[in-house]
Amino acid sequence: MTSGLKKVGMINLGCPKNQVDAETMLGKLRAHGYELTADATEAEVIIVNTCGFIDQAKQESIDTILEMAQLKTDGKCQKLIATGCLTQRYGRDLAEGIPELDAVVGTGAEGDIAATVAAVVGAPGQLIQIGAPGGALGFGGAGEGADRVRVGLPHSAYVKIAEGCSKQCAFCIIPQLRGGLASRAVEDIVAEVAGLAAQGVVEVNLISQDTTNYGVDRYHKKMLAELVRAVAAVDGIRWVRLLYTYPTDYTDDLLDALAATPKVVPYIDLPLQHAATSVLKRMNRRGTTEALVELVDRIRQKIPGVALRSSFIVGFPGETEAEFDLLYDFVDRVGFDSLGVFTYSHEEGTAAYQLDDDVPEDVKEARKAALMELQAEVCAERNGERVGRTVEVLVDGLSAETDLLLEGRMATQAPEIDGVVYINDTGDRELHPGEIVRVTITEAHTYDLVGHLEGVAAP
Repeated sequence: MTSGLKKVGMINLGCPKNQVDAETMLGKLRAHGYELTADATEAEVIIVNTCGFIDQAKQESIDTILEMAQLKTDGKCQKLIATGCLTQRYGRDLAEGIPELDAVVGTGAEGDIAATVAAVVGAPGQLIQIGAPGGALGFGGAGEGADRVRVGLPHSAYVKIAEGCSKQCAFCIIPQLRGGLASRAVEDIVAEVAGLAAQGVVEVNLISQDTTNYGVDRYHKKMLAELVRAVAAVDGIRWVRLLYTYPTDYTDDLLDALAATPKVVPYIDLPLQHAATSVLKRMNRRGTTEALVELVDRIRQKIPGVALRSSFIVGFPGETEAEFDLLYDFVDRVGFDSLGVFTYSHEEGTAAYQLDDDVPEDVKEARKAALMELQAEVCAERNGERVGRTVEVLVDGLSAETDLLLEGRMATQAPEIDGVVYINDTGDRELHPGEIVRVTITEAHTYDLVGHLEGVAAP
């Protein structure tokens, strides 16, 4: 009999936005009396929260589902459920192709995950719930999301301020997977942040698919500046960070708010995707080469010492050598503090799928390698300049490399995607995750830094 199954495990894949959905689903399951386990071999019900953005992510999701399906034989698993972007995109095909799945749940049905688990536990057969796209985080009440079961750093949290995106970038499938922009209310977000602060969170990372457009749907105007000020006013929060910001939506009011609010870290995540006007036009993205240069200059003028992170796609249909050279020269001129480069993935359902995927894979990879080699030189030079300086570092805990080192981040380093600071000498002081300390940098590597403790930073 399966009616007594209570132990649930979840495997989460993909981006921080997916992580928030996973944590929210876990919170709903816990509230309904389910026991949660991080050990998939012990779980009676396993949920795989999938990513389906590009081919590599799709394959990882499928491989993980098949790996978890094997636990129906080798482990204690009796029910297997898939959620997330891949299920929203290919739900019925997944259900047909992987009969071991007991339920396939689209993004818009994730908020009812507890009822879904109860349904598959209580009855045989395969349940398919694919409707309108959305996410696990409901927007119905103050503090929604504060009861998440967080699985990352105890002192640092992602806070989703909106779901979906109403832009139609030619390479992107997100509107089909997550729907159009749906912003949460300011007061609900602030209530969630206050709840997180009460749990010991000191760093909040505001995320969405289209962060700089926050509020346009709900308030009929951009409200990110107001939101940032409100979040920064929450007692206990030390650092506020913005991720996934669309470049042409930056207003002077927003930049002024970022510059004038002390808790907002000097860090801007600015996914530009390309710098050639002609490629941006084919990508259906606003902006020109000149406008992007002006934006970067304006940001640096408004926020002295700001760290800029960006991401680019190489090998988009029709990308010529001259267009790539322009991108390369742009990256060289701007000197980003951190950078991600992705080769174009020809995704069915996107506007770009109608174009010929005419840049050979080896050319895509060569262009990616050239940009990353350039970026490595920039990062090594920037880090070398930090040797001898004393910087503030948020302690994350023991290093993943060795228990002999502590690991933390400067305000200019976002969790998971940027470099870290290793602390190799703390004297007699015992440091704890969530403390902000002063560290003198003694050693520089391409992406990471090493230093010794000077003392605790002033609050």
